[in-house]
Amino acid sequence: MFRPPGYSVPLGIKRGCHLHLAPRGNAVLNHPVLDWDLGFLQALMDRGIRLTTGVEFARRDAPPKPIQVQQALPRARALFPLGEAIDAKTLGGRAAVFARYVAGHREGPWPCRLWFDFGHQHHGLMLGAATGRLLAEMMSGETPFADPTPIAAARFG
Repeated sequence: MFRPPGYSVPLGIKRGCHLHLAPRGNAVLNHPVLDWDLGFLQALMDRGIRLTTGVEFARRDAPPKPIQVQQALPRARALFPLGEAIDAKTLGGRAAVFARYVAGHREGPWPCRLWFDFGHQHHGLMLGAATGRLLAEMMSGETPFADPTPIAAARFG
């Protein structure tokens, strides 16, 4: 997406897996349960209890690897009475990640004059407003409220 207009943006792919499970018996999950050591989270969703694990860095079209969910499942069942899987298989998703997990912005050269604001990883709701304001001030010629140099995508060439 960035190459045709001449931009070099070091994006990678991260992905994660999750599985929806029914609670066993009349068990009720009232709040998320995090196992920090093994790196999984159980949370109540409309479809049941979602068991989700950490991220994996992989090629965009690499086949899914549900091993993290499979490894977490016995321990998750020890923390909360999980029943059968609702999904036929482990589900997953992909997201673009910016190098070094640092947000970036860039003004494109003429004639495209594109402005980018990306790389917030899972912190977009928290950081998006601040970097959006920063870009708006830069685009309108105002003095930015913060120095944009440390997060300039131009640092990657």
